[in-house]
Amino acid sequence: MADLFASLSVRWWLSGGVALDRWLGRPIRERSNIDVSVVAGDLAQVVAELPSTLSAWVQPAGALGAMVPFVDAPTDVDLQPVLIRDDEKDAWVLQINVEDGTRDSWVYKRDPRLRLPWERAVIQIDRVPTGVPEVQLVWKALRPRSEDDVDRNAVIPYLSEEAINWYERAILSVHPHSNWSIHVRSPLTPAKASWDRKKR
Repeated sequence: MADLFASLSVRWWLSGGVALDRWLGRPIRERSNIDVSVVAGDLAQVVAELPSTLSAWVQPAGALGAMVPFVDAPTDVDLQPVLIRDDEKDAWVLQINVEDGTRDSWVYKRDPRLRLPWERAVIQIDRVPTGVPEVQLVWKALRPRSEDDVDRNAVIPYLSEEAINWYERAILSVHPHSNWSIHVRSPLTPAKASWDRKKR
């Protein structure tokens, strides 16, 4: 996957659970797919530059489960995720997530108030652009599943203080009703996050 995307002329980065595994240096659990993210304006170019042995598919809203080729999908709707199929192997091999960003910053698609400079949001791990773990956890925080809890519990102990502080502020700001937000609030003052507690 890294060799394939390295030849593309646009920004891309490993994301989702596989990004967490790569950052941690070991697999946390079995993954059903590899996630790669691109910004919305680059999606069509990414699909166009894929090798001819790979095809791109989407499920437009209202399609009732039907997958259609990316090239045949309507252009006036949010097309994501884009699923990539290896036609020779008859297998789904990749999921492309569409995110937001400016020239200078990554922007959270669900709430543009949340953003990071690209050099903070995407780091190089063995020459593979990889989304930082605190950002991946914010994506998972909206409606965390039990497997997302496993990911969070594996990663949180290894985050830097800066990353923890950003993550806690982020989910309290953009996902205050997530059950993960409960875990970053002080048990003595539930309205305050751990980073906002007074030092004794």
